[in-house]
Amino acid sequence: MSTSTATLPAPAPPVPDTAGARPGRRRLAVVGVLAAGTAALFVLTIATGSYQVPLTEVVRVLLGADGSDPRWAVIVEEVRLPRALTATAVGAALAVAGVQMQTLFRNALADPFSLGVSSGAGMGVAGVVVSTGGVAGGFTGDLAGLGRVGVVLAASLGAGCVLALVLLLSRWVRSAVTLLVIGVMIGSAATAVVSVMLVYARPERAQQFLMWGLGSFSATTWPDLAVMLPVIGAGLLVALLSAKRLNALLLGEDYARTMGLNVRRSRDLALLGTSLLAGSATAFCGPVAFLGLAVPHLTRVALGTSDHRALIPASMLAGAFLALACALLSQPPGMDSVLPLNAITSLFGAPVVITFLIRSRRGVQGVTS
Repeated sequence: MSTSTATLPAPAPPVPDTAGARPGRRRLAVVGVLAAGTAALFVLTIATGSYQVPLTEVVRVLLGADGSDPRWAVIVEEVRLPRALTATAVGAALAVAGVQMQTLFRNALADPFSLGVSSGAGMGVAGVVVSTGGVAGGFTGDLAGLGRVGVVLAASLGAGCVLALVLLLSRWVRSAVTLLVIGVMIGSAATAVVSVMLVYARPERAQQFLMWGLGSFSATTWPDLAVMLPVIGAGLLVALLSAKRLNALLLGEDYARTMGLNVRRSRDLALLGTSLLAGSATAFCGPVAFLGLAVPHLTRVALGTSDHRALIPASMLAGAFLALACALLSQPPGMDSVLPLNAITSLFGAPVVITFLIRSRRGVQGVTS
C-alpha cells in the first residue's frame, strides 16, 4: 500500500527503567497474554470453517494422535494447519517489518511496503498473468507451466528487482527520508506499469490479478511453507539481532554515528531484513494491508516502551494474533464463502491509523517507559 511521507512524530526512543520492576512486569504480562492468546486463536482457527472440527479433535491431531474421524485429520493436516501457520508467520513478519521501517525512517506512517516491495511483487505477478493466464482456480492453476510456483517466483523476482534498485540508490543517499521518498516513487512507477499491463490483459486474467491483490492465507501448501517459513525465520532473526542498532537509530542518525554505529550498514541490514519479510509474505499471500502499519503502534502502547528488545518479540506475537483473528473472520463458521482478507485487515487497521493521526500531536511520546 502507498504511504505518505509527511513528517510525523517518530517512535519515541527507549528510556531506561526508573520505576523499579513495574515496567518489566508489565512487559512480561503483555508478552504472556499475547502468547496465550495466539496459541488459543491458532487452535480456534484450525477448528473453525465451513466444516466445524471439535477442539478436542484438533488438539489430538496437533499432538500426533489419531482423530476419532479420519476426515477431521485430513481437514486439520492438509487444509487448516497450513492456513494457520501461514497466518502466524505472515502476521509476525509484517509486524516486525513495520517496526523496522518506522524506526529506520522515523516516520509513523511507514510500513513494510513503503519501499515498493509490494508493487514490485505485483508487477511480477501481472507479467505472468498477462503473458500466460491460468485455469483451474486462478493462481493455483497452471501458470507458465509451473503452477503456483510460477506466481511465487514472479512475485519474488519483482520484489527482488525493486529491492536491488533501492539498495543501489541507497549508496548515494545519506538521508533516510530521501530514501523513503525514492522508494515510494519506485513503488508508484511499478504500480503504473501494472496498470498498463492490465489494460492489455484478457478480462479473466485481470480478474485473477485482482483476486491475488485481495490477499489470502488459504492458498499455501506444505511445499510452500517449506520455503516461506525458513525465509521469514531468517528475517525475524535479523530483526532480533538488530535490536540494539534500531534503538540507536531511534535517537537519530547523527547521534547513532557518535555512538560508533555504522549507520549505512545498519540501514542496509534493516532494509534487507524488511524486504525478506515483506517480500516472502507478499509472494505467497499477496499484499496484506495494514498489519505492518497498525500493529507496531498497538504494541508500543501495550508495552509502554519503544525499546526494540521488548518491542520486536511482542510485535511478532501481536502480528501473529491479529493475522489469525483476520483469518478466522475471513471464513465465517458454517459458510462456504470466504471474505477478502484485505477487507478484514483494512476494517481493523484503518481505525487504528485514524486514531493515531488524531492524537499525532502527542504521537507515541506518552507511552515511553
